[in-house]
Amino acid sequence: MSGGAAGIGRSIAGRLAADGFKVAILDVVTDAAVQAAEEITESGGVARGYGVDVSERDQVDAAVASARAELGPIAAIVANAAVAIQQPFLEMTLEQWNRTLAINLTGTFNTVQSALPDLVSAGWGRVVLISSSSAQRGAPNMAHYAASKGGQMALTKALAMEFAKSGITVNTVAPSSIDTPSVQKKRAAGRMPSAEDMAKYIPVGRVGTGDDIAAAVSYLVSDGASYVTGQTVSVNGGSFIG
Repeated sequence: MSGGAAGIGRSIAGRLAADGFKVAILDVVTDAAVQAAEEITESGGVARGYGVDVSERDQVDAAVASARAELGPIAAIVANAAVAIQQPFLEMTLEQWNRTLAINLTGTFNTVQSALPDLVSAGWGRVVLISSSSAQRGAPNMAHYAASKGGQMALTKALAMEFAKSGITVNTVAPSSIDTPSVQKKRAAGRMPSAEDMAKYIPVGRVGTGDDIAAAVSYLVSDGASYVTGQTVSVNGGSFIG
């Protein structure tokens, strides 16, 4: 999986390992990817960490090849790597736009296309893209991010239709109001309200956790989700209808 060294990705990696998957963690921070893999191994799972910039196809291909050699054929793909930087649209540079799409959308393309042949060969597989509620309801000062995440949702539907006959399901998870380390940093800097204040606007009465997202992914990669494909699963505590 990509972006698996921290935050939501780390929670997903740990859950998949607990479910019995051998997990390849791809992350732009090499040391963090290796450390996350070591932590999973110490907990009884099987994992390897690889330093990868998902916008660079040669890096993705090399990591996928290494994971295949060390862990065996790939059965499930989780594309989570992303950047989310706030910038007013009229102040947004072309470089900022291109970089966001290169990581969030082209990075997803690179990750899925590189690993998908294993799933096709096996006649079974699961693909899960981690999108965002920003693509469903919009996000001020994040047009590049919302556009890239909306692209993931469209890609999900296209791939679901193209590979359904190959025994492969393709779905998206769209988180909202998840208490990640990056959110906690923004809160500490005064750029986000407290978890308690956020919870007042969420029907279930709390902000989400990485484990909430991991639980959704765990279901979507299971045998029990064989009749679920092309869908966006919104994990948001009922905070909006989208």
